Formats: sequence, structure tokens, C-alpha cells
Amino acid sequence: MKKFTDGFFDINAKNGFLPKKDPIVYLPNRYQLLQELIDDLPILKSNKTGGILSIDGEIEKRISDLPDYTKKVLKETNPFILQALFRSYAFISSAYTLAPAHFHFLKTGKYGKAHRLLPQQIAKPFVAVSKIIDVYPWLDYHYAYSLGNYVKLNPSRGFNWENLGMAAKFSGMQDERGFIMLHVDINQHSPSLVKAVLNTRNSKNMKQLNKGIELAVNTMKNVNQRRKLMWEASRWKHYNDFRVFIMGILGNEEIFGEGLVYEGVSKEPKKYRGQTGAQDNIIPLMDIFSGIINHYPKNELTHYLKDLRSYRPKCIQRFLEDNRLFFSSKKNSLLSRLKKNNNYDGILLLLDLHEEIYNFRNGHWQFVQKYIMQNTVYPKATGGTPIISWIPNQIIAVLNSMYHHYKSLPSQLINKKIPDWKKDFDIKTQLLENQLKILNQESFKVNEVYDLNKKMNLQD
Repeated sequence: MKKFTDGFFDINAKNGFLPKKDPIVYLPNRYQLLQELIDDLPILKSNKTGGILSIDGEIEKRISDLPDYTKKVLKETNPFILQALFRSYAFISSAYTLAPAHFHFLKTGKYGKAHRLLPQQIAKPFVAVSKIIDVYPWLDYHYAYSLGNYVKLNPSRGFNWENLGMAAKFSGMQDERGFIMLHVDINQHSPSLVKAVLNTRNSKNMKQLNKGIELAVNTMKNVNQRRKLMWEASRWKHYNDFRVFIMGILGNEEIFGEGLVYEGVSKEPKKYRGQTGAQDNIIPLMDIFSGIINHYPKNELTHYLKDLRSYRPKCIQRFLEDNRLFFSSKKNSLLSRLKKNNNYDGILLLLDLHEEIYNFRNGHWQFVQKYIMQNTVYPKATGGTPIISWIPNQIIAVLNSMYHHYKSLPSQLINKKIPDWKKDFDIKTQLLENQLKILNQESFKVNEVYDLNKKMNLQD
């Protein structure tokens, strides 16, 4: 069996996409001043007093006193210490560069300009640790903001978001914790998804194949149940308390202009995409497994989607690519195997999986409508992608794949098992078409877009 590990992540049916053990919370004492900076950083600190990001100009003062730890960083070999260092420098870099944009937003309601030079005492060690773990030197989803940033409040309990705190934070408020820790919560189900994929790959008969697909369906139902808790975990009106700090450089020229210069490393400005849930692995794996990946539209938005793959840890990139190569062959694709063996029960299960993937994406689209579009006129997502068209592009891929799979079933079976499939499918298609009609108008009301979900009985 192939191994996909970097010492921090170990992708298998035991860990899924979570770290192989809990991340370390505090840096070793040799990085004391860096740890103190992280502890003092949030707008609201754990002792309920205002931190560095609550005072305009304070981060610039504190950064000037930070030593350059590059030589110490280059001596590190422990992957968990390296990850914690990356996380720390990622937070400090985003906080420093985006603090001016944050304070301008508080005054005007619009994002201001970021600092466009990262001081060398941050830039040099940040780039050094980034090269060691082979990832871009910017705040990411895996090593920094989400999967490598959780702290179990009660070590004996599990990954439900209510039991998770953050090792590093920007706002320090409950809505930030709920927002990003729910992503970790959802990933507690990723081991079962990895198991489903591996079991299906190794299945020797149709019964085993169906069991593998069924496990994926049931697990995605659990994922969607947890995902819906976002509404209570993080109130949509408070998303802007921390959103600006997870913005990327690439695609956000209004904030970063030509890019960010890493002082002491390169004189040329660099551009990297921001932290985004689109860097998560659950839906990309299910797209590959289900065959949805074969129906991605060929356009610039899909190019963005593929570009985000390079922001994942290399071991996860290899895992996803290994499965893409396997399931993309006609011999191994689920639909081909099921059709070849007249396994229509399996195709129905595969359609159930499509339904859960649709529910995830349409639910995410509703988050975008409320958390982002209702909160700001800024047209870019944190990853630098266009808000209005980004997720609809992926929903179209799900609908196209769903239709293709429905058409592979005999009409007599459809009439018996799923007589209303066309009606249900048309409602999903009509919802998206109606939403995009509103959004393509020169001026529109976001509430009209959101309310269509309720009118068509597809509210998350």
C-alpha cells in the first residue's frame, strides 16, 4: 500500500485528512518572543483584554522588536515544531500586512491597502520554514489556520467544534473559533471517506463495491449534518471581524497591488492565494471518486480550482492525484464498473452520493450569500476568486454529472425507483439559473438570491 505522509499529515483510513496527532499549542522556549507575539496578537485576548490587533499601529511597533530566528529555524527537524513555526509566522505575516486594511475597514466599511513589504525578521524565517515543509509562505488552510491550529479544550473528548479552541487567532472571538474549528469538526469524518475510497479501490466484487459507495454516502450525510452547524457556530454578521486577515495576495490587487516583497529574500513582489475552505480535501476527493471531476466546465474558474490544489501539502496532493489517475481510467471509474456489471443498485448509490455533494456545495453557496455578499460589496473571496461565479461553477459540474448518471439507468428502473428525479433535478437547475439572473443585474438585492433557496425548498 502506498504511503502519503510528510510527518505531520499521514493520509489513511485512521487519520483521514487530520494530522496524525494533535498539533503542539506552544512553541519551544527558544522562540519565546515569537510565542508572546502570537499570544498578544488577537483583537480580544484569552484574558478578555484588547490585544495587538485592537490598536492601530501596534503591530508595527511589536514587529520591530522581534528577533530574526532564521538560524534556529533551519536547525529544526521535528515536523510538529516546523508546522507550529509555519503557523506562527503565517499569522504574524497576515496580521502585519493586513492590519492597515482592517483598520481602514473599521473606519469606512471598505478594505484599505495592505503593507507591501514584509520585514526581514519575519520574511526570512517564514520563507525558510516554508521551504523545509515545501509549501508557499503565506497563511494556508492545512498547516496554519485550520487543520494544524486546533486545541482540544477537553483532551478526552473528540473533534466537535464546541470542544476545539485555536492555538493562534486573529479576532479571538467566538465567531472566529466556530467558523474555522467547524472545518476541523467536519474533517473528523474524513477517515471514513478515505476508507470508503480505499475499500472501493480494493473491492473484488460488486457487493464490496456497493458497500464502499454506501459508506461514502453515509459519511457525507454526517459531514453535511455537521456543516449545517456553521449557522450557530459562527454568526454571519460577525464574519468581517476576522475575514480581512485571511485574504490572499493573488487576486486581491485592490489590497496588495503588485504583490508583497519578502525583505531579505527577494526584491520581486510575490503573490499567493489566501486561506480558503476551497483548499479542504473532502469535496475534491468525492469529486474524483464519484466522477464529477470529469464534468468540470472548461473555463477560468476551473483553472482557479486546479490552481488551489498546489496550496495543499504535497502528501495530500499526491494522494488526490493517485486517486484521480485510478478513477479516471475507464477500467476503474465507478460508473463504468457498475454499468459493465448491470449493477443498478450501485448507480443509485452513486446518485445518492451526488445528492450529498450537491447539498454540500449548495449549502456552501448559501454561506457565501449570507456571510460574504450580505456583509460586503468587495467582489473577491479570500482565495482571490470571484464570489458571484466561483461556487456556481462547481454546482454546474455536480448537476452535469448527476444528469449523466441518471441517463445511464434503464427507464423502467427509473420509473420504479426514482420517478420524480427529473422534477427534483429541474428544481436544482432552476434555482441556480434564477440566482444567476439576479446576480447578473447591474444592481441586486442579496436577500432575493438567498430567499430563492427557501422558495424552492432547498434552504440549508
